[in-house]
Amino acid sequence: MTRLQNDDFLRALRKEAVTRTPIWLMRQAGRYLPEYCASRKRAGDFLSLCKSPDLATEVTLQPLARYDLDAAILFSDILTVPDAMGLGLYFESGEGPRFLRPLREEADIAALTAPDPSVSLRYVMDAVSSTVRALNRSVPLIGFSGSPWTLACYMVEGGGSKDFRQIKTMLYARPDLLHRILAVTSEAVIAYLNAQIESGVQAVMLFDTWGGVLSTAAYREFSLAYMARILAALHRTWAGETIPAIVFTKGGGLWLEDVARSGCDGVGLDWSVDLGEARRRVGSHVALQGNLDPYVLFAPPDVIEREARATLASFYHSEIQGESGNSRTGLIFNLGHGISQFTPPEHVHALIETVHGYPLPE
Repeated sequence: MTRLQNDDFLRALRKEAVTRTPIWLMRQAGRYLPEYCASRKRAGDFLSLCKSPDLATEVTLQPLARYDLDAAILFSDILTVPDAMGLGLYFESGEGPRFLRPLREEADIAALTAPDPSVSLRYVMDAVSSTVRALNRSVPLIGFSGSPWTLACYMVEGGGSKDFRQIKTMLYARPDLLHRILAVTSEAVIAYLNAQIESGVQAVMLFDTWGGVLSTAAYREFSLAYMARILAALHRTWAGETIPAIVFTKGGGLWLEDVARSGCDGVGLDWSVDLGEARRRVGSHVALQGNLDPYVLFAPPDVIEREARATLASFYHSEIQGESGNSRTGLIFNLGHGISQFTPPEHVHALIETVHGYPLPE
């Protein structure tokens, strides 16, 4: 197969030498870009945008036309999976996602089944195939899913939540029901991500957005265990290529060592974790991805440059027991969470130029 023109993102995940620090941004195709807003307006609403392979391809490519990014990430939404499971996803204006049929009753939970992604999620696979063709081996395409725990939060709560009262009550009062939801959802995520890999993505990522709301014991039992189950069942090679996997638990800094042992190739970090300290804790066993505070991008370009350089220096000049010198690899620069819709687009240029211009250690 023809080699990628820019494979620094994949090389960093494999902890190999890179030509420069690779960078991509969570939610890099989004409302901060005027061209994205125009595409969304043409689609009519967010869900229609997600379900149109042509428009999903269009918005996936928009940030790469504007910026020198080292990876594309498929434009979709984590809640397409529970939608395909029959929960009835819709978006309330100004209030985010909602489900018509949240999982509260035992009979509904018992009847839950994993969908066939080649049928109910065909539009996602079509978007993957279309995007891979359009990228033409320029940079890798990242596929993704929400983690079972994060998806279950929406499925049980019926939408976003401030206190997670419904699902945490289930966790402690009826853990058997929650484990049933998580087991079926894990099956769905395995099939979904493997279908994305078969359609052409070159890396996958699990977004465990709400893992950080759990206690340590609950995180290990109800979130990490299911992500490890998924990682063990994914295609790790396909069409002659190695397919790396990244796990990102927002608020998961307490459990970096556990995440690094989960079977992933890269650990995503939010902005609350120092990159150098994270590297000292997990060693060179896995790559690290992160972790600039997204709100740094509201500051003037000189501040963006200062903060980005400090983040890079923290990683590249950390000392790990048993390693000598400052030779470092295994960093993918990213934000500590998704880019804000209010970010000035020109500030992203300043960030990318700083990251790419930072000298790699000898």
